[in-house]
Amino acid sequence: MKPLKSRKSLQIAVLTAVLFSSVSTLSSAAEASDATASYKQFLNDQYAISLSDSLSKGDFVIAVNRILKAEAKDQTNAFTDLQKDSPYYKAALALHEKGILSEGKLQADQPLTQLQATFIALKAAGLKELAYTYSKDKIKAALAKVHIDFDQNNQLTLQAAQELAAAIDTGLVSSDFDADAAASQSFAGELLGKILTFNGQYKHYIGTTSDDDIFRKINDTWRTEDLISSTDLRSVFDEALKKNLVTGYNLKDSRFDANFDPKLSLTYGHSDITHAIQLIGLLRSENIQAKVQLEPKTSAFIYLKEWGEPTQSDDYQVVQIENGNFIAYAKEYDIEFEFDNAEQKNKFQQVIFQYAKKNSKDETGLIYSSWWQPLYYSLTDVKDYKVIANNKVSKGHYYAQSFSLSDKSDDVITGLKKINASLNVDSYKFWVDEPFYNYLLGDFK
Repeated sequence: MKPLKSRKSLQIAVLTAVLFSSVSTLSSAAEASDATASYKQFLNDQYAISLSDSLSKGDFVIAVNRILKAEAKDQTNAFTDLQKDSPYYKAALALHEKGILSEGKLQADQPLTQLQATFIALKAAGLKELAYTYSKDKIKAALAKVHIDFDQNNQLTLQAAQELAAAIDTGLVSSDFDADAAASQSFAGELLGKILTFNGQYKHYIGTTSDDDIFRKINDTWRTEDLISSTDLRSVFDEALKKNLVTGYNLKDSRFDANFDPKLSLTYGHSDITHAIQLIGLLRSENIQAKVQLEPKTSAFIYLKEWGEPTQSDDYQVVQIENGNFIAYAKEYDIEFEFDNAEQKNKFQQVIFQYAKKNSKDETGLIYSSWWQPLYYSLTDVKDYKVIANNKVSKGHYYAQSFSLSDKSDDVITGLKKINASLNVDSYKFWVDEPFYNYLLGDFK
Protein backbone atom coordinates (compact mmCIF):
# COMPACT_ATOMS: atom_id res chain seq x y z
CA MET A 1 0.00 0.00 0.00
CA LYS A 2 2.85 2.41 0.67
CA PRO A 3 4.02 2.64 -2.95
CA LEU A 4 0.42 3.40 -4.05
CA LYS A 5 0.09 6.08 -1.38
CA SER A 6 3.39 7.56 -2.52
CA ARG A 7 2.21 7.64 -6.14
CA LYS A 8 -1.01 9.40 -5.11
CA SER A 9 0.94 11.89 -3.03
CA LEU A 10 3.23 12.53 -5.97
CA GLN A 11 0.26 13.02 -8.31
CA ILE A 12 -1.33 15.49 -5.88
CA ALA A 13 1.95 17.37 -5.54
CA VAL A 14 2.35 17.58 -9.33
CA LEU A 15 -1.25 18.76 -9.82
CA THR A 16 -0.82 21.36 -7.07
CA ALA A 17 2.36 22.63 -8.67
CA VAL A 18 0.69 22.86 -12.09
CA LEU A 19 -2.32 24.68 -10.66
CA PHE A 20 -0.11 27.09 -8.72
CA SER A 21 1.96 27.75 -11.82
CA SER A 22 -1.16 28.40 -13.90
CA VAL A 23 -2.60 30.78 -11.31
CA SER A 24 0.74 32.59 -11.05
CA THR A 25 0.95 32.90 -14.85
CA LEU A 26 -2.61 34.23 -15.07
CA SER A 27 -1.90 36.71 -12.28
CA SER A 28 1.26 37.95 -14.03
CA ALA A 29 -0.59 38.28 -17.31
CA ALA A 30 -3.36 40.28 -15.62
CA GLU A 31 -0.82 42.60 -13.96
CA ALA A 32 0.95 43.12 -17.31
CA SER A 33 -2.38 43.91 -18.97
CA ASP A 34 -3.23 46.42 -16.22
CA ALA A 35 0.18 48.09 -16.61
CA THR A 36 -0.24 48.34 -20.40
CA ALA A 37 -3.68 49.92 -20.01
CA SER A 38 -2.35 52.31 -17.37
CA TYR A 39 0.56 53.37 -19.60
CA LYS A 40 -1.83 53.89 -22.52
CA GLN A 41 -4.10 56.13 -20.45
CA PHE A 42 -1.18 58.08 -19.01
CA LEU A 43 0.43 58.68 -22.41
CA ASN A 44 -2.86 59.97 -23.76
CA ASP A 45 -3.68 62.17 -20.74
CA GLN A 46 -0.23 63.64 -20.12
CA TYR A 47 1.39 63.71 -23.57
CA ALA A 48 -1.50 63.41 -26.06
CA ILE A 49 0.14 60.27 -27.44
CA SER A 50 -2.24 57.81 -29.05
CA LEU A 51 -0.55 54.98 -30.92
CA SER A 52 -2.05 53.34 -33.99
CA ASP A 53 -2.25 49.59 -34.57
CA SER A 54 0.31 49.87 -37.37
CA LEU A 55 3.42 51.78 -36.31
CA SER A 56 6.30 53.08 -38.38
CA LYS A 57 9.75 53.76 -36.97
CA GLY A 58 9.10 57.46 -37.49
CA ASP A 59 5.91 57.30 -35.43
CA PHE A 60 7.85 55.86 -32.52
CA VAL A 61 10.60 58.47 -32.86
CA ILE A 62 8.00 61.26 -32.63
CA ALA A 63 6.38 59.66 -29.56
CA VAL A 64 9.72 59.22 -27.77
CA ASN A 65 10.71 62.80 -28.45
CA ARG A 66 7.37 64.09 -27.22
CA ILE A 67 8.12 62.41 -23.90
CA LEU A 68 11.69 63.71 -23.70
CA LYS A 69 10.76 67.21 -24.99
CA ALA A 70 14.13 67.45 -26.74
CA GLU A 71 15.11 70.08 -29.31
CA ALA A 72 18.24 69.92 -31.45
CA LYS A 73 20.62 72.86 -31.10
CA ASP A 74 22.49 71.83 -34.24
CA GLN A 75 20.12 71.85 -37.23
CA THR A 76 22.54 70.07 -39.57
CA ASN A 77 20.70 67.19 -41.25
CA ALA A 78 22.20 63.95 -39.92
CA PHE A 79 20.03 61.67 -42.09
CA THR A 80 20.52 60.98 -45.79
CA ASP A 81 16.91 59.83 -46.26
CA LEU A 82 15.17 62.71 -44.47
CA GLN A 83 14.18 66.14 -45.76
CA LYS A 84 13.50 69.23 -43.65
CA ASP A 85 9.81 69.17 -44.53
CA SER A 86 9.40 65.63 -43.18
CA PRO A 87 7.07 65.30 -40.17
CA TYR A 88 9.83 63.25 -38.50
CA TYR A 89 12.65 65.73 -39.08
CA LYS A 90 12.68 67.73 -35.83
CA ALA A 91 12.16 64.70 -33.61
CA ALA A 92 14.83 62.67 -35.40
CA LEU A 93 17.41 65.48 -35.16
CA ALA A 94 16.67 65.95 -31.47
CA LEU A 95 17.09 62.24 -30.70
CA HIS A 96 20.23 62.08 -32.84
CA GLU A 97 21.78 64.93 -30.84
CA LYS A 98 20.97 63.06 -27.61
CA GLY A 99 22.69 59.93 -28.94
CA ILE A 100 19.46 57.94 -29.15
CA LEU A 101 19.56 57.67 -32.95
CA SER A 102 22.99 57.10 -34.45
CA GLU A 103 22.60 55.69 -37.96
CA GLY A 104 22.80 57.88 -41.06
CA LYS A 105 19.46 56.59 -42.32
CA LEU A 106 16.24 56.81 -40.34
CA GLN A 107 13.98 54.70 -42.59
CA ALA A 108 11.08 56.48 -40.93
CA ASP A 109 8.33 54.95 -43.07
CA GLN A 110 9.41 51.36 -42.44
CA PRO A 111 7.27 49.24 -40.09
CA LEU A 112 8.64 49.38 -36.56
CA THR A 113 10.08 46.09 -35.30
CA GLN A 114 10.37 45.10 -31.65
CA LEU A 115 14.16 45.10 -31.97
CA GLN A 116 14.30 48.65 -33.40
CA ALA A 117 11.92 49.96 -30.76
CA THR A 118 13.99 48.34 -28.01
CA PHE A 119 17.24 49.93 -29.18
CA ILE A 120 15.61 53.38 -29.18
CA ALA A 121 13.91 52.82 -25.83
CA LEU A 122 17.11 51.57 -24.15
CA LYS A 123 18.93 54.79 -24.96
CA ALA A 124 15.92 57.02 -24.26
CA ALA A 125 15.65 55.38 -20.82
CA GLY A 126 19.24 56.41 -20.07
CA LEU A 127 20.65 52.88 -19.93
CA LYS A 128 23.24 52.75 -22.71
CA GLU A 129 26.31 53.10 -20.45
CA LEU A 130 25.03 50.16 -18.42
CA ALA A 131 24.58 48.18 -21.63
CA TYR A 132 28.18 48.70 -22.72
CA THR A 133 29.49 47.11 -19.50
CA TYR A 134 28.09 43.73 -20.60
CA SER A 135 30.58 40.95 -21.23
CA LYS A 136 29.84 38.17 -23.72
CA ASP A 137 28.94 35.80 -20.89
CA LYS A 138 26.41 38.25 -19.49
CA ILE A 139 25.01 38.85 -22.97
CA LYS A 140 24.53 35.11 -23.54
CA ALA A 141 22.78 34.68 -20.20
CA ALA A 142 20.42 37.60 -20.83
CA LEU A 143 19.59 36.70 -24.44
CA ALA A 144 18.84 33.12 -23.40
CA LYS A 145 15.88 34.51 -21.42
CA VAL A 146 14.22 35.46 -24.72
CA HIS A 147 15.40 32.29 -26.47
CA ILE A 148 18.18 33.90 -28.52
CA ASP A 149 21.47 32.06 -28.90
CA PHE A 150 24.09 34.81 -29.17
CA ASP A 151 26.71 32.49 -30.66
CA GLN A 152 24.33 31.41 -33.43
CA ASN A 153 22.78 34.83 -34.12
CA ASN A 154 24.46 36.72 -36.94
CA GLN A 155 22.03 39.65 -36.88
CA LEU A 156 23.44 41.27 -33.78
CA THR A 157 26.69 43.17 -33.51
CA LEU A 158 28.36 43.14 -30.10
CA GLN A 159 26.99 46.62 -29.32
CA ALA A 160 23.46 45.68 -30.40
CA ALA A 161 23.63 42.51 -28.31
CA GLN A 162 24.78 44.52 -25.29
CA GLU A 163 21.85 46.91 -25.68
CA LEU A 164 19.32 44.10 -26.04
CA ALA A 165 20.80 42.23 -23.06
CA ALA A 166 20.53 45.30 -20.83
CA ALA A 167 16.96 45.88 -22.02
CA ILE A 168 16.09 42.32 -20.97
CA ASP A 169 17.76 42.48 -17.56
CA THR A 170 16.24 45.85 -16.66
CA GLY A 171 12.76 44.73 -17.68
CA LEU A 172 12.33 46.96 -20.71
CA VAL A 173 11.33 43.85 -22.64
CA SER A 174 9.90 40.57 -21.37
CA SER A 175 10.35 36.89 -22.17
CA ASP A 176 7.85 36.95 -25.08
CA PHE A 177 10.12 39.36 -27.00
CA ASP A 178 10.41 38.61 -30.73
CA ALA A 179 13.15 40.63 -32.42
CA ASP A 180 11.78 40.45 -35.97
CA ALA A 181 8.09 40.84 -35.11
CA ALA A 182 6.26 44.10 -35.70
CA ALA A 183 6.02 46.31 -32.62
CA SER A 184 2.35 46.28 -31.71
CA GLN A 185 0.52 49.18 -30.12
CA SER A 186 0.75 47.50 -26.71
CA PHE A 187 4.47 46.63 -27.10
CA ALA A 188 5.39 50.18 -28.13
CA GLY A 189 3.13 51.70 -25.46
CA GLU A 190 4.74 49.61 -22.75
CA LEU A 191 8.21 50.70 -23.89
CA LEU A 192 7.13 54.34 -23.79
CA GLY A 193 5.72 53.83 -20.31
CA LYS A 194 9.00 52.34 -19.13
CA ILE A 195 10.95 55.24 -20.65
CA LEU A 196 8.78 57.51 -18.51
CA THR A 197 9.43 55.34 -15.45
CA PHE A 198 13.21 55.27 -15.88
CA ASN A 199 13.22 59.05 -16.33
CA GLY A 200 11.02 59.66 -13.28
CA GLN A 201 8.12 61.01 -15.36
CA TYR A 202 5.52 58.35 -14.60
CA LYS A 203 3.32 58.01 -11.54
CA HIS A 204 4.97 58.67 -8.18
CA TYR A 205 3.81 56.78 -5.13
CA ILE A 206 5.32 55.30 -2.01
CA GLY A 207 3.12 52.20 -1.97
CA THR A 208 -0.45 50.99 -1.75
CA THR A 209 -2.95 50.83 1.09
CA SER A 210 -2.45 47.05 1.30
CA ASP A 211 1.36 47.05 1.52
CA ASP A 212 2.73 45.65 4.77
CA ASP A 213 5.25 48.49 5.02
CA ILE A 214 3.00 51.39 3.98
CA PHE A 215 2.81 52.77 7.52
CA ARG A 216 6.60 52.89 7.82
CA LYS A 217 6.84 54.63 4.45
CA ILE A 218 4.25 57.23 5.45
CA ASN A 219 6.17 58.01 8.64
CA ASP A 220 9.57 58.07 6.92
CA THR A 221 8.31 60.44 4.23
CA TRP A 222 6.74 62.76 6.81
CA ARG A 223 9.90 62.88 8.96
CA THR A 224 12.04 64.00 6.03
CA GLU A 225 9.60 66.73 4.99
CA ASP A 226 10.50 70.35 5.79
CA LEU A 227 8.62 73.63 5.50
CA ILE A 228 8.63 74.78 1.88
CA SER A 229 10.11 78.22 1.39
CA SER A 230 9.90 79.84 -2.03
CA THR A 231 10.70 83.52 -1.48
CA ASP A 232 9.14 84.85 -4.68
CA LEU A 233 5.88 82.96 -4.25
CA ARG A 234 5.63 83.72 -0.55
CA SER A 235 6.08 87.45 -1.07
CA VAL A 236 3.18 87.60 -3.55
CA PHE A 237 0.77 85.43 -1.61
CA ASP A 238 1.71 86.95 1.77
CA GLU A 239 0.74 90.31 0.33
CA ALA A 240 -2.54 88.74 -0.84
CA LEU A 241 -3.14 87.55 2.73
CA LYS A 242 -2.48 91.03 4.13
CA LYS A 243 -4.98 92.51 1.67
CA ASN A 244 -7.61 89.87 2.59
CA LEU A 245 -7.59 88.80 -1.04
CA VAL A 246 -7.20 85.18 0.11
CA THR A 247 -7.76 83.57 3.51
CA GLY A 248 -4.87 81.16 3.10
CA TYR A 249 -2.65 79.42 0.59
CA ASN A 250 -0.48 76.32 0.14
CA LEU A 251 3.09 75.94 -1.05
CA LYS A 252 3.90 72.65 -2.78
CA ASP A 253 6.69 71.02 -4.76
CA SER A 254 5.75 69.58 -8.15
CA ARG A 255 8.55 66.99 -7.94
CA PHE A 256 6.30 65.06 -5.54
CA ASP A 257 3.20 65.23 -7.76
CA ALA A 258 1.68 61.78 -8.04
CA ASN A 259 0.64 62.06 -11.71
CA PHE A 260 -2.28 59.72 -11.04
CA ASP A 261 -5.22 59.11 -13.35
CA PRO A 262 -7.62 62.01 -12.55
CA LYS A 263 -10.69 59.81 -13.05
CA LEU A 264 -9.55 57.41 -10.31
CA SER A 265 -7.79 59.73 -7.88
CA LEU A 266 -8.53 62.03 -4.95
CA THR A 267 -6.35 64.40 -2.92
CA TYR A 268 -6.82 64.49 0.87
CA GLY A 269 -5.24 67.22 2.96
CA HIS A 270 -4.39 67.25 6.69
CA SER A 271 -1.75 68.35 9.19
CA ASP A 272 -1.40 65.39 11.60
CA ILE A 273 0.51 62.30 10.53
CA THR A 274 -1.28 60.04 13.01
CA HIS A 275 -4.47 60.91 11.16
CA ALA A 276 -2.83 59.73 7.91
CA ILE A 277 -1.75 56.44 9.48
CA GLN A 278 -5.24 55.79 10.81
CA LEU A 279 -6.82 56.86 7.51
CA ILE A 280 -4.79 54.23 5.63
CA GLY A 281 -5.82 51.66 8.23
CA LEU A 282 -9.44 52.74 7.85
CA LEU A 283 -9.34 52.28 4.08
CA ARG A 284 -7.80 48.83 4.52
CA SER A 285 -10.56 47.86 6.94
CA GLU A 286 -13.13 48.95 4.35
CA ASN A 287 -11.40 46.94 1.60
CA ILE A 288 -10.53 50.07 -0.35
CA GLN A 289 -7.39 49.53 -2.41
CA ALA A 290 -5.40 52.50 -3.69
CA LYS A 291 -1.93 53.69 -4.60
CA VAL A 292 -0.63 56.22 -2.05
CA GLN A 293 1.58 59.27 -2.49
CA LEU A 294 2.43 61.66 0.35
CA GLU A 295 2.98 65.16 -1.04
CA PRO A 296 4.70 67.77 1.18
CA LYS A 297 2.70 70.94 1.73
CA THR A 298 3.17 74.15 3.69
CA SER A 299 -0.03 76.02 4.59
CA ALA A 300 0.06 79.76 5.22
CA PHE A 301 -2.66 81.72 7.01
CA ILE A 302 -3.23 84.73 9.27
CA TYR A 303 -2.56 84.09 12.97
CA LEU A 304 -4.45 86.72 15.00
CA LYS A 305 -2.56 88.52 17.80
CA GLU A 306 -5.47 87.93 20.23
CA TRP A 307 -4.75 84.20 20.05
CA GLY A 308 -1.64 84.82 22.14
CA GLU A 309 2.06 84.51 21.49
CA PRO A 310 2.57 81.68 18.96
CA THR A 311 4.89 78.79 19.76
CA GLN A 312 7.41 78.25 16.98
CA SER A 313 9.19 75.07 15.89
CA ASP A 314 10.86 73.57 12.82
CA ASP A 315 7.38 72.64 11.58
CA TYR A 316 5.54 75.83 12.52
CA GLN A 317 6.89 79.33 12.03
CA VAL A 318 5.36 82.81 12.12
CA VAL A 319 6.27 86.24 10.82
CA GLN A 320 4.68 89.35 12.36
CA ILE A 321 3.07 91.81 9.97
CA GLU A 322 2.32 95.53 10.15
CA ASN A 323 -1.05 95.31 11.97
CA GLY A 324 0.35 93.18 14.79
CA ASN A 325 -1.04 89.88 13.48
CA PHE A 326 1.19 87.12 12.16
CA ILE A 327 1.43 85.00 9.04
CA ALA A 328 1.83 81.40 10.13
CA TYR A 329 3.54 78.72 8.03
CA ALA A 330 2.62 75.17 9.04
CA LYS A 331 3.96 71.84 7.84
CA GLU A 332 1.12 69.77 6.39
CA TYR A 333 0.62 67.14 3.70
CA ASP A 334 -1.64 66.01 0.91
CA ILE A 335 -2.23 62.30 0.44
CA GLU A 336 -2.96 61.43 -3.15
CA PHE A 337 -4.97 58.24 -3.67
CA GLU A 338 -5.45 56.42 -6.96
CA PHE A 339 -8.19 53.86 -6.40
CA ASP A 340 -8.49 50.55 -8.19
CA ASN A 341 -11.81 51.59 -9.71
CA ALA A 342 -14.39 54.39 -9.77
CA GLU A 343 -16.66 52.58 -7.30
CA GLN A 344 -13.98 52.71 -4.61
CA LYS A 345 -13.34 56.39 -5.33
CA ASN A 346 -17.05 57.07 -4.88
CA LYS A 347 -17.11 55.04 -1.66
CA PHE A 348 -14.36 57.19 -0.10
CA GLN A 349 -16.75 59.99 0.93
CA GLN A 350 -19.11 57.56 2.64
CA VAL A 351 -16.21 56.26 4.73
CA ILE A 352 -14.98 59.76 5.61
CA PHE A 353 -18.45 60.97 6.64
CA GLN A 354 -18.86 57.96 8.89
CA TYR A 355 -15.43 57.72 10.51
CA ALA A 356 -13.38 60.90 9.82
CA LYS A 357 -15.73 63.90 9.95
CA LYS A 358 -16.49 65.63 13.22
CA ASN A 359 -20.16 66.58 13.75
CA SER A 360 -20.21 67.35 17.47
CA LYS A 361 -17.64 68.43 20.05
CA ASP A 362 -17.49 65.21 22.06
CA GLU A 363 -18.20 62.78 19.21
CA THR A 364 -16.54 59.36 19.52
CA GLY A 365 -15.97 56.60 17.00
CA LEU A 366 -13.82 58.76 14.71
CA ILE A 367 -10.19 58.35 13.69
CA TYR A 368 -7.63 60.58 15.42
CA SER A 369 -7.77 64.35 14.78
CA SER A 370 -10.82 64.28 12.52
CA TRP A 371 -11.84 67.73 11.28
CA TRP A 372 -15.22 69.46 11.18
CA GLN A 373 -14.54 70.21 7.52
CA PRO A 374 -12.30 67.50 6.07
CA LEU A 375 -10.58 68.56 2.86
CA TYR A 376 -10.47 66.26 -0.16
CA TYR A 377 -11.00 66.94 -3.82
CA SER A 378 -11.10 65.49 -7.32
CA LEU A 379 -10.03 66.90 -10.67
CA THR A 380 -13.02 65.17 -12.26
CA ASP A 381 -16.71 65.38 -11.42
CA VAL A 382 -17.92 63.27 -8.49
CA LYS A 383 -21.54 62.98 -7.39
CA ASP A 384 -22.44 65.21 -4.39
CA TYR A 385 -19.16 67.15 -4.58
CA LYS A 386 -19.16 70.93 -5.11
CA VAL A 387 -17.30 72.90 -7.77
CA ILE A 388 -14.73 75.47 -6.60
CA ALA A 389 -11.65 77.07 -8.16
CA ASN A 390 -7.92 76.73 -7.65
CA ASN A 391 -5.75 79.78 -8.33
CA LYS A 392 -2.20 78.59 -8.89
CA VAL A 393 1.13 80.28 -9.60
CA SER A 394 4.29 78.31 -10.40
CA LYS A 395 7.93 79.23 -10.01
CA GLY A 396 10.35 76.51 -11.08
CA HIS A 397 9.26 73.28 -9.40
CA TYR A 398 7.46 75.12 -6.58
CA TYR A 399 3.92 76.41 -6.77
CA ALA A 400 1.52 78.35 -4.57
CA GLN A 401 -2.21 77.78 -4.72
CA SER A 402 -5.27 79.25 -3.05
CA PHE A 403 -8.75 77.76 -3.22
CA SER A 404 -11.75 80.03 -3.73
CA LEU A 405 -15.42 79.93 -4.61
CA SER A 406 -15.79 79.85 -8.38
CA ASP A 407 -17.41 83.29 -8.54
CA LYS A 408 -14.52 84.78 -6.53
CA SER A 409 -11.74 83.43 -8.74
CA ASP A 410 -11.60 86.43 -11.09
CA ASP A 411 -11.19 88.74 -8.10
CA VAL A 412 -8.30 86.64 -6.80
CA ILE A 413 -6.58 86.63 -10.20
CA THR A 414 -7.03 90.38 -10.63
CA GLY A 415 -5.72 91.02 -7.13
CA LEU A 416 -2.65 88.84 -7.61
CA LYS A 417 -1.82 90.59 -10.87
CA LYS A 418 -2.08 93.96 -9.12
CA ILE A 419 0.58 92.72 -6.71
CA ASN A 420 2.74 91.45 -9.58
CA ALA A 421 1.63 92.18 -13.13
CA SER A 422 3.96 89.58 -14.64
CA LEU A 423 2.30 86.67 -12.86
CA ASN A 424 0.82 83.82 -14.87
CA VAL A 425 -2.11 82.61 -12.78
CA ASP A 426 -3.46 79.19 -13.72
CA SER A 427 -7.08 79.02 -12.58
CA TYR A 428 -9.20 75.91 -13.01
CA LYS A 429 -12.24 74.27 -11.50
CA PHE A 430 -12.26 71.09 -9.43
CA TRP A 431 -14.64 69.21 -7.17
CA VAL A 432 -14.46 69.32 -3.36
CA ASP A 433 -16.41 67.75 -0.50
CA GLU A 434 -19.41 69.78 0.66
CA PRO A 435 -18.15 70.42 4.24
CA PHE A 436 -15.06 72.18 2.88
CA TYR A 437 -17.22 74.07 0.40
CA ASN A 438 -19.30 75.27 3.35
CA TYR A 439 -16.05 76.33 5.06
CA LEU A 440 -15.34 78.60 2.08
CA LEU A 441 -18.83 80.04 2.54
CA GLY A 442 -17.88 80.98 6.11
CA ASP A 443 -19.23 77.98 8.02
CA PHE A 444 -16.30 77.15 10.31
CA LYS A 445 -18.04 74.37 12.20
